[in-house]
Amino acid sequence: MTDDYLLLNKANWDERAPVHAAAREYAVHRFLAEPDFLSDVVRFDLPLLGDISGLRGVHLQCHIGTDTLSLSRLGAHMTGLDFSAASLARARSLAEKTSTDLTFVESDVYNAVSALGGAQFDLVYTGIGALCWLPSIDRWARTVAGLLRPGGRLFMRESHPVLWALDENHTDRLVVGYPYFETPEPMVFSDGGTYVETDAEFVQTTTHEWNHGLGEILTALLDAGLTVTGFTEHRSVPWEALPGQMTLGTGGEWQLTEHQERCPLSYTLLATRDAGAS
Repeated sequence: MTDDYLLLNKANWDERAPVHAAAREYAVHRFLAEPDFLSDVVRFDLPLLGDISGLRGVHLQCHIGTDTLSLSRLGAHMTGLDFSAASLARARSLAEKTSTDLTFVESDVYNAVSALGGAQFDLVYTGIGALCWLPSIDRWARTVAGLLRPGGRLFMRESHPVLWALDENHTDRLVVGYPYFETPEPMVFSDGGTYVETDAEFVQTTTHEWNHGLGEILTALLDAGLTVTGFTEHRSVPWEALPGQMTLGTGGEWQLTEHQERCPLSYTLLATRDAGAS
């Protein structure tokens, strides 16, 4: 696997950053106006996230920092990491304008341990829509383990691999059109839009993406020395992943309009690094 995927995906996310920072869905204006405002994503996480006040946390693939800022507002001492310089510029601007003490580091996920100077954290947080940009779930799990202190915990909410396997071009039924399991070669997409409402047309449209099955994710974490402490599947996701088949509900979450019981759309996974791990 070469690093071509990094160059292509980074160019795409650099172009998305200013559009997302201006989008209604990211609600940057509310962060600036309301000192206690939290992103819809983190607000959804609250019941399973628990008390994080005083924890030293790192948010992998933090994008423009709205979730990172939200975690800080819950009392954690947060560092955000992302490979997109344009995204981090918006994140740093948001932190400065809200007078929030946040650290942002530019790095791809697999180099996070060295980029963060070997620091170990109480909490590793990874948000929704992150794992699909990574070719190897094993490398990701080893990175998470390397970032956690013994006894530290991972919190992740992610799009369900069943959802990633569905072909969104079918609007009348659920059709499996993409791999469920991790594959050596990426799925290659070219899309001139993004998941927020915008009239922007992008130039850097080619992306490389991968799916990872639940068994692969769980096994990778176990092999890396983590203990899974919780797993919950959800019937909603924060964007219209299947256009024409979904309805917007409360808290910015989209659900299947019909037969919600037929398909999981996202999940929350909790894990801890074994206290005896070296």
